[in-house]
Amino acid sequence: MIARMMRDSGTLYLLLAIYFAVNVALRLVLPNSLELDEGQQLFLAQWLAVGYDTQPPFYNWLQYGVVQVLGDTVLALSLLKNLMLFCCYGLVGAAAHLVIRNKALAIIAVLGMLTIPQIVFESQRDLTHSVAVLFAACLFIYALFGALKSPNVFSYLLTGIAIGIGMISKYNFALLPAAAIIAILFEAEFRGRLINWRMLLTIIAAAAIVTPHAMWFLDNVDVATGRTLGKLTQDASADRASQITGGLFSLAVALIAFGSLTVIAFWISFGRRFHESWAASSPWTRLVGRMFLILIVALILLVVFGGASLIKDRWLTPFFFMLPLYLSLKLDALNQTIGNAPKRFGWIAVLIMIAIPLALFARVPAAQYLGRYAKLNVPYQPAIEGILASRQARPSLIVTSDMQMAGNLRLNAPGIPVMVPGYERFQKNYVFDATHPVLLVWRDKGAEFAEMPEALRRWHASQAEVGRVEPSEQDIAEPYHYGKPGDVYHFSYAWIYPKTGTQ
Repeated sequence: MIARMMRDSGTLYLLLAIYFAVNVALRLVLPNSLELDEGQQLFLAQWLAVGYDTQPPFYNWLQYGVVQVLGDTVLALSLLKNLMLFCCYGLVGAAAHLVIRNKALAIIAVLGMLTIPQIVFESQRDLTHSVAVLFAACLFIYALFGALKSPNVFSYLLTGIAIGIGMISKYNFALLPAAAIIAILFEAEFRGRLINWRMLLTIIAAAAIVTPHAMWFLDNVDVATGRTLGKLTQDASADRASQITGGLFSLAVALIAFGSLTVIAFWISFGRRFHESWAASSPWTRLVGRMFLILIVALILLVVFGGASLIKDRWLTPFFFMLPLYLSLKLDALNQTIGNAPKRFGWIAVLIMIAIPLALFARVPAAQYLGRYAKLNVPYQPAIEGILASRQARPSLIVTSDMQMAGNLRLNAPGIPVMVPGYERFQKNYVFDATHPVLLVWRDKGAEFAEMPEALRRWHASQAEVGRVEPSEQDIAEPYHYGKPGDVYHFSYAWIYPKTGTQ
């Protein structure tokens, strides 16, 4: 397979295009329910803003644009994600061909991304902003390699664009260009690239992209950082030593979880050559290797001095996605024959490309046998249709307690604005009379007659024109998608009418 790709590089990208098209197709035949990040995206796609919440807005902007074309659909969600992932592989391929002499190893650097679970599985399952920052990181590495190898206006400008996109994709992206600058300073062959008038283009391009959101960030620091800091310092009650120990342990586990399958795949494919390659070196291996080391040190400092008690493996994606590229560079620096290794690696890649879509698809119908239901098993569509059918009047606004539920409401009640408490700054005027009620919808892990969340009660109380709830809180239950007979999921809801209105 890789031999054919060496003769015609288009074959690699055709194979990847087919792979991602299959992922889109399989997602479309699954139930009309959304994962956590999917729901958030569809909810926030109601508006175009310079800032929304704890995540920077780049992916939201892209999703907003796609939704304008394709509507509030699963296709709009899945197509954008898979197009961005395809671009990630393409950019790594372009970077690899800039710096790797052996065409087979350049192809393996691309296919090697399939061995990273956080990219090949988690990104497909339910990540969005992580996909955006991965795209920015891939673009950055391609532009950086171009600027270091053949400095020109375009490569420096593109590097700035990549930095700008990265900073409005996820804030932790800042570590990547910082690590690159420090690593370049240690490599005499590349050091002069930093002292270049074209660096002004990089800075200007990055600043132009980042500034609008940065201004919002400065005015909304608490909103932008509160949840993220909470995730980093989940074990706030632990003493200092326990926090550091736990944080360092989670970092070690995350690094192993992120890179172990990649290392195993290269070891199986290259055997003795893989072991020999660790002693091989080139300016490019030293650059990437130092970047890895600097990033690990930065994460350790985040634990020791930043109070981070938990480092998750998916947070490492924009930093260590280069692992297959790095290992390919080491093998290329070895400058030895690699025999049938490309063929073996090709078979590993093919097996992964078959297994991952099947696993992502099969996990939903398999729930009836495993007894553990996933988010896609929850019967949002029939429940929402049943709630809307319980009144002749169509609500002018639906309010719910979380963004995943909000996204599912957008998906299955198209055309009706949806609000989540805490996002009232985006709320537009809506008609509220006897024929245009407001609908509240909530749930508590499928429990029957779930208590209305306090956030919804506060929202209800804050609306001056809102009267009483008519009728009282109600419950609807629907069978799980692919569920066992008798297994149902409950939703609670209430219709709100003006005090002077009638049902």
